Amino acid sequence: MELYQKKVLVIGAARSGLQTAEFLLNKEAYVVLNDINKNVSIPEHLKNNRNMTFLLGHEPDIAHVKPELIIVSPAVPLDKSFITEALEQNIEVIGEIELSYRFAKAPFIGITGTNGKTTTTSLIGDLFQKAEFETLVGGNIGNPLITDIENVTKDGVVVAEISSFQLETIEDFTAHVAIITNLTPDHLDRHKTMENYLDAKSRIFENQNEDDFLILNYDDPLIRDLAKKTKAKVLFFSRKEKMDQGAYLEDGYLTVSYNGSVQPIIKPEEIFIKGGHNLENAMAGALAALAMKIPSELIAEGLRTFKGVEHRLEFSGKYKGVTYVNDSKGTNPDASLKALFAYDDPIILIAGGRNKGNAFDEFAEAIKKRCKFAVLIGESKDEIKNELDKIGYHDYFLTDDYQAAVKKTVEVSEPGDVVILSPACASWDMFENYEIRGNQFKELVKKYNP
Repeated sequence: MELYQKKVLVIGAARSGLQTAEFLLNKEAYVVLNDINKNVSIPEHLKNNRNMTFLLGHEPDIAHVKPELIIVSPAVPLDKSFITEALEQNIEVIGEIELSYRFAKAPFIGITGTNGKTTTTSLIGDLFQKAEFETLVGGNIGNPLITDIENVTKDGVVVAEISSFQLETIEDFTAHVAIITNLTPDHLDRHKTMENYLDAKSRIFENQNEDDFLILNYDDPLIRDLAKKTKAKVLFFSRKEKMDQGAYLEDGYLTVSYNGSVQPIIKPEEIFIKGGHNLENAMAGALAALAMKIPSELIAEGLRTFKGVEHRLEFSGKYKGVTYVNDSKGTNPDASLKALFAYDDPIILIAGGRNKGNAFDEFAEAIKKRCKFAVLIGESKDEIKNELDKIGYHDYFLTDDYQAAVKKTVEVSEPGDVVILSPACASWDMFENYEIRGNQFKELVKKYNP
């Protein structure tokens, strides 16, 4: 891809946009950086670059800018009028994932789905690092891929979590191994329908061929049926059924069947990360590793030692017999349902935040079944409260303050209880991201448990 002296409009001046701009400048492109926030923080070396101009505080005027290429943030919906105008003028509009792919030497393992993709991505990255692969992990987690994409040789691997928003702007991107973990309602405020949401997720395999692998959740009917739409080799994982080609449970082992070979990998109780959903993540990770010819004994050892990811069922301390768990990454009801059923002990839940277009009726039923008490917080607290009231559950406390929320859990908890922050909502009503929300929870847990 030739970028020399090309005029590129970068939409969004958050971390991904800034690092994309820097990459483009290093390729001697002319960069116009746009953000609707006029108070974004721009590093001095970018401010002073003579090939860089800024449009801040408003949307760009395509006729005035006259870009030859647009790199758009995944946070920007593609139905924006200036995006539509650019496409009508045959101006290419892509995202950072597509740009990274075009400059990559190493094959990609791409992971998408509603829930589990961060854990699965991190697990696969850990498996490949322990197998001594040169490994770059990023995408929708960690650093943008564009920062280090050219540093990974053809013998390495790029392990990328890819959101539905990022998949909307791919063109040539191809994952040698693609994984779809599951699909439950999420981001319907943007995608509008589950069909649109599934279509966006399905783009992860649209450019695959017969030499590539597509790993699908057999237990999710919507995902299972995607096997009919791909040219790639399909490997299924299932907690319920035996697979001819894929991962399943048999005789007390996570077992893999592929090309006529059946290999018991590990007993589920030996896997460090707990919960049925994490068993599915382990199956998907094992299949990805086997597809890239990592020996089964290294996979087993990796599953024994991988400690999980921050903000996803993260153990955050045990005080006076009460266990505290940070699941701030639970940003939709289905993710939080998995958290509630990952423990057998009595649960005190902190939930709430910005709703992304989801219903809370099933979530409320799970709270009634699994939680001795709930602390509801943020914009959606009344929505969740109303669903709980409908089913006769009234053991809750409402607040708009995280300090008060954690203090209340300390007051009502008893030895043997588990306090879980699993909001079932986005963090944007109170925090810039779920990481900041989770970190504040952990700090407050320590404050109230000296």
